Formats: sequence, C-alpha cells, structure tokens
Amino acid sequence: MSLDEARDGDKTFKEDGITFIIDEQLLEEAKPINIDYIDSMRGAGFSITSNLSVGAACSTCGGGCH
Repeated sequence: MSLDEARDGDKTFKEDGITFIIDEQLLEEAKPINIDYIDSMRGAGFSITSNLSVGAACSTCGGGCH
C-alpha cells in the first residue's frame, strides 16, 4: 500500500473519507479485497487480505499483512 495518484486503468473507491486506488486488472485477480486498520497491544497497522495467494497466506497466520 502506498500514496499515489489515480492513473488510466485504475479503479477508485471512497470509504469513510479515504480514497483507495487499485489497478483494475489487479482488482479482478485479487477480489475480494478487505482492508482493515488494526490497533492492538501488538501494534497498529493495516491488515490487507485478498484472493491472491500472498493475501491468503497472510490471513491464515493471524497477523495480517502490515
């Protein structure tokens, strides 16, 4: 995840005042995508899970991808 500007071929979503941008082709490969902000005793950060193998591996370890 990074800060960026939308380009041709990107899809944008706005949720709770935050704009998310993703390449449309990647979206088709990865959906569904779930982005959560977690603040726990272990630390704080974003947890991203998706249909991609990397996202699936992160979601199964319980720690998320931060």
